Amino acid sequence: MKRTLSACLSLAALSLVYVIPQLALAKTPGQSMATQDTAQQIAGKHEARMMVPTQAALIRSIDARKAMLGDTVRAKLSMKARLKDGTELPSGTILVGTVTADDLNMAGKAKLTLRFTDAKLKNGKVIPIKATIVGLFPPSGADGFDNTGAPGDQIANTWNDQTLQVDELEAVSGVDLHSRVASKNSGTLVSTRKKDIKLPAGSELALAIGAQSSAS
Repeated sequence: MKRTLSACLSLAALSLVYVIPQLALAKTPGQSMATQDTAQQIAGKHEARMMVPTQAALIRSIDARKAMLGDTVRAKLSMKARLKDGTELPSGTILVGTVTADDLNMAGKAKLTLRFTDAKLKNGKVIPIKATIVGLFPPSGADGFDNTGAPGDQIANTWNDQTLQVDELEAVSGVDLHSRVASKNSGTLVSTRKKDIKLPAGSELALAIGAQSSAS
């Protein structure tokens, strides 16, 4: 009887040894998610400090229904931007990006995600950049008003490095803007009412921009 009881206690002890680590492991995913969120916040704050506000205008229209992943998009800077590392991007610099996949997993009937990665100077030099879309506005006159500013320079960009994310409802008619400084993407446009998103040429992008080497 003593041997049987001893064996049972030993098995019970082994069972507890097995269960307790499993309970500890069960908490790990949540802890990992919290750690990941904290890491992203820290990265976002660091990147934001290395970015400056600027503005640009789309060179060609974009139709989300027709756009394919990898399609090239271009926007022209409407003002000179001096990056935190000393690099100067003159007015007229072309920002080159692509249509890419949404990493925010936003829900909607139509989506369009853009990622700007290069700045092409007039002399042909290409500078890797990181850009976050912090505002979106229709082209001059498209909103019913006779805006006198040049394309991409109609509305002042008031972004500062304390703004790490943008969730702007009705950025343009029927379309919301979502962006995160910590994201590799520049921003995602979502429509919950329309089945397509169309951005005409001249659409203004308010941007936070930095050198890719220091803001990636």
